Amino acid sequence: MKEIIAVIRMNKVNTTKKALADIGICGMHAMKVMGRGKMQVDFSIINELGTKEEIGGLLAEGLAQGARLIPKRMLTILVQDGDVEKVVNTIIKVNKEGHKGDGKIFVAPVLDALRIRTGEQGEAAV
Repeated sequence: MKEIIAVIRMNKVNTTKKALADIGICGMHAMKVMGRGKMQVDFSIINELGTKEEIGGLLAEGLAQGARLIPKRMLTILVQDGDVEKVVNTIIKVNKEGHKGDGKIFVAPVLDALRIRTGEQGEAAV
């Protein structure tokens, strides 16, 4: 089993969820996060997204604190080893615009999983 962690733009979450559902991947977690890469932050890309209230509020909060962090969404998806490539390729296809800040994907091994309700363990718990 593998855990795929994708940090993507906020405006790409729904498109990404639909694309993953289309390939049979429905289970995931999505979290609001703030962060930045190692490159200089390009705020003009955020301006292109429009003046959505959430973006403006989070960005203003980050700038006021001097953190200069960008609002993003972090998706975590647990998949069988054979599904990693199609999930990663789908996320890239939906999120790649050719700009700094398009996102990052991390793939990590999962040693075990347990379903609390039934006690199933390993791949059966996924």
